[in-house]
Amino acid sequence: MFNHHAITALSPEPLSASGRSSEKLSLPLLQSKMKCDPDGYEAELTLVYKQFNAALDLFQQQAALNFSSISGIGSDPNVAKDLGDRAMFLAHVMPFYRKQLAEFPSQLAEFLKSSAPTLPSGLRCHVTQALILLVNRQIVDIQATLAVFMELQTLGDRNLRKLAFSHVIHSIKRMNQKNKNEPKNRALQNIMFSILQAEDETRARRALTTLCELHRRKVWFDERTANAICKACFHSSSRIMIAALSFLLDYEKIEDDDDSDASSDEDDLTTHNPQVILSKEAVYKAQHKGTTSSKKKKKAKLQRAMRSMKKQQRLSSEKSSLTYYSPLNHLIDPQGFAEKLFSRLQTCNERFEPHQRDITNLLAAAVQACHDMVPPDAVEPLFKQIVNQFVHDRSRTEAIAVGLNVVREICLRMPLLMTDDLLQDLVLYKKSHEKAVSAAARSLITLFREVCPSLLVKKDRGRPTDPKARPRAFGEVSVASNVPGVELLQDGDGNESASDGSDDDNDNKENIDTDGDEENQLSGDAIGSEDDDSGDDNAIDEDNDTNNSIDDDSGVSEDDLDGDDDEEVELEAEDVDELEEGCDSKNSESDAGDGSPVTKESMAKKRKFSDFDGQLIAADTSLRALKRLAEAKIGCVSSDSSDGILSNEDFQRIKELKAKKEAKIALAQQGFKVPSSDQLSIKRVDPVKLEAHVRQKLSKEERLALIRAGREDRGKYMARAAIKQKKTGGLSNRQKEHKKAMPLAAKRAKVAKSRQEKKKKQQRAGKQFRGRKAWK
Repeated sequence: MFNHHAITALSPEPLSASGRSSEKLSLPLLQSKMKCDPDGYEAELTLVYKQFNAALDLFQQQAALNFSSISGIGSDPNVAKDLGDRAMFLAHVMPFYRKQLAEFPSQLAEFLKSSAPTLPSGLRCHVTQALILLVNRQIVDIQATLAVFMELQTLGDRNLRKLAFSHVIHSIKRMNQKNKNEPKNRALQNIMFSILQAEDETRARRALTTLCELHRRKVWFDERTANAICKACFHSSSRIMIAALSFLLDYEKIEDDDDSDASSDEDDLTTHNPQVILSKEAVYKAQHKGTTSSKKKKKAKLQRAMRSMKKQQRLSSEKSSLTYYSPLNHLIDPQGFAEKLFSRLQTCNERFEPHQRDITNLLAAAVQACHDMVPPDAVEPLFKQIVNQFVHDRSRTEAIAVGLNVVREICLRMPLLMTDDLLQDLVLYKKSHEKAVSAAARSLITLFREVCPSLLVKKDRGRPTDPKARPRAFGEVSVASNVPGVELLQDGDGNESASDGSDDDNDNKENIDTDGDEENQLSGDAIGSEDDDSGDDNAIDEDNDTNNSIDDDSGVSEDDLDGDDDEEVELEAEDVDELEEGCDSKNSESDAGDGSPVTKESMAKKRKFSDFDGQLIAADTSLRALKRLAEAKIGCVSSDSSDGILSNEDFQRIKELKAKKEAKIALAQQGFKVPSSDQLSIKRVDPVKLEAHVRQKLSKEERLALIRAGREDRGKYMARAAIKQKKTGGLSNRQKEHKKAMPLAAKRAKVAKSRQEKKKKQQRAGKQFRGRKAWK
């Protein structure tokens, strides 16, 4: 066995070379001198390296003899301390002596790989830190030491586990900071995936934790890592399966926490320096005032503030956007994954006992599983069970509120499950005195006002935007046969022309007011009334809803339309052609049915019908004439857009009309809008929303915090006697006189006395001589 004192002893030559005469050498001082002059201290390096090898051999020999202790192998703590100090020393000076210490990294890695479980805690941490230092200085590749650091995390040493885990995460993150090194990442991923798929539960769990952390930090944000995490759900160990499922289910909450942490610094910066961003004076000073160096500093400050503002805007826009990411989106076979996981859960023998605080998570998962592609018969037993177990008079108010919220969320996705009797029973909870229950019932009413108002009682319908709305049947799909929104373009043009025509009618004094009766709108109002002033017969123009008047060149006259022989009115093909040609004229833009001007020359004479049958026949003939004219006008509109090509102005007009329509609907709906199935599937249901307005039971710490918050404005409690005895100084006599309440007579006497004193003072002032004395 080697003598321990021979390790630390130095010969006179190295001591003289290092400039020291003492027998003991200071490693930190020698380290600083070696960094300044590497060539002058090669002898000392050789000596320390030999001491390291000797201490390593001594420690391994002691370990072979099984000198065990509580903290590890090796009864002599000095050997472990010397070995750790020299390992750190050689790791620090390694960049200056790469050739001399070429085998040192492999020795450290092999030593940790073979003897890490049996090493003392202090020596293990020192050797691990030395190896981490070599990796950080890019002397050792992370690929060669990744397996070693993953093995160190499986030991019972908590500090060592944190050190090795943080080193692996930061090393891979630093490697991919500037650009992605795909070949190296693939090699490291292969190592991690092999550890994850191994049967050893401890090593597989550490590998899963590392992969999840790298994926959360968006370092390994690819399909291979996402599929590996999803594949861990089928591990033989139930703990690893639960950990993988928890990561996949809580990924949205993890992302929200990261966004809030990332934006906190930006919020602090903007709140501390708002004037830098908003003040024009600061921008002017940075450009024109001060010296060159001061202006440079001001410009840099403004640029930092602008960068932080842009980053904050980007984070807020990303947070407000509807895009949602989950590792489940990268699954190669989602259907196979779901079926395999479901079969695994069915054959699982472990007991499942959810607590009360976990029931909302299960209900949220049940809600998320409902969508328009699921048959209602499959969800109906679950729906009835939720209603029967949660919503009844003997249930607690918290359970009723949660049950109503769950029913609302399920009906939002599958409205066909609700019946009118059940809905009327649930709506009665709107009269509850509990805020959570009444709010949940009113939200259910609001939903069915938009989805299917016919299921509600008349007094609960309010003013729905579409009274005839109904949920789509299972499997019903609406297929667009035209450009979406093109009907808005046609309707919008018609509305504009109608509004223009009404404006013209207001300006023209010779217009004839149209009757607003429903009979006149349907039949064209061919039945006239006798004028009181004259007995002349009057007739109404048949194309009152389409054109101002029929051209005189057309072969159809008003006398023919309203003939006395009660014949059917039929428009010939020539007349229809002439009407189609007239669609392009300017006169066709105004709608006579909305009150367009009709001249006296174009008006026909009124006719008086002697019998009621003649009036009915005339109305029938006018209806047919109007039908043919409407078909002709529709034909000319379709002929104009027969090519089916829309210009950029048309698409812009469609966008504007859609925006106006949505704004009008939003105003009518008072801010409530039923989301589509795609929007519902973007994000999962938050279990907290199912407990809206529900008062949670506060813990003791939370109650104490509320009590202390209420006592902040009050001072420290003191007894009344102690407050009286504690005197902090009183008022002066003059101040007390000002505060003293005097009677009215005393006040008058005081005023009179002060007035007399003032008068006497003025008299004395007049008799005194204040000039220069004459005898002086």
